[in-house]
Amino acid sequence: MHTLICGSLAYDTIMVFQDRFKHHILPEQIHILNVAFLVPDMRREYGGCAGNIAYNLRLLEGEPLIMAAIGDDGGLYLSRLKQLGLAATHVRQVPGTYTAQAFITTDLDDNQITAFHPGAMNFSHQNRVGDARDVSLGIVAPDGRDGMLQHAREFRALGIPFVFDPGQGLPMFDGAELLEFLRLADYCTVNDYEAKLLTERTGKTLEELAREVRALIVTLGGNGSRIYADGRVLDIPAVQAEQLLDPTGCGDAYRAGLLYGVARGWSWEKTGRLASLMGAIKIAHRGGQNHKPTRAEIAARYRAVWGEPLD
Repeated sequence: MHTLICGSLAYDTIMVFQDRFKHHILPEQIHILNVAFLVPDMRREYGGCAGNIAYNLRLLEGEPLIMAAIGDDGGLYLSRLKQLGLAATHVRQVPGTYTAQAFITTDLDDNQITAFHPGAMNFSHQNRVGDARDVSLGIVAPDGRDGMLQHAREFRALGIPFVFDPGQGLPMFDGAELLEFLRLADYCTVNDYEAKLLTERTGKTLEELAREVRALIVTLGGNGSRIYADGRVLDIPAVQAEQLLDPTGCGDAYRAGLLYGVARGWSWEKTGRLASLMGAIKIAHRGGQNHKPTRAEIAARYRAVWGEPLD
């Protein structure tokens, strides 16, 4: 059975600023902000939340199925999906648009400033969850606003459990819409900043929000993650990375670990540990899809870190 990943496919242009933003952005002058960052290190990567999650789930030998939209310039991404053995059956090419594109500048503290052009992503509502076959689990990741709402409702109507992963798309929704997502979803995952925004928009605490879903997962960067599930709060430590090279796509790698564990009915402790490991593996490599461990290598590292077998 497949895990249907509804979200974006995007090209990421990633630039590294060899200094710290805080040295160049003056708080007292923020109302007339006019800054330029010299970025001698630049590269273009394959990205987008759906692409990154599917890539990592494939590394685990899961069964990801992507549902996304691309533009006229999406041919290279389609070729990549074919090379990776990822079906493009539900990847819609929208004429007259660009594929979604992110322009990301990262500083030496791993802070990021991102400009994002949604392009074809705004047409994601033209895809229908019901068109996919043999799906037992899903995720609604950042995508077009209409598509995210529609796909959440379709998952619920079809009785397919899914993860709500608002990510960078969270600001598009008001409190009532966010509560609707949570009541439709079985699981929700956010980072610590998104968690704060989620509580502010809904007027509810994390503990109250956790009662709306089977599990609420909050990632905390280098401090690990926290899982609210079954009336408990589980703290999952971060896995020490070989090097802290690039945070782009770490959250998506973490989410692939979550999906893998959920699909197999694992405990939240074990699921969180695998998710933490996947994030640590990713951060040691540039780009969201350039780490290439085998399933056996992931399992060996899992045992080395956590002292238990992966399977």
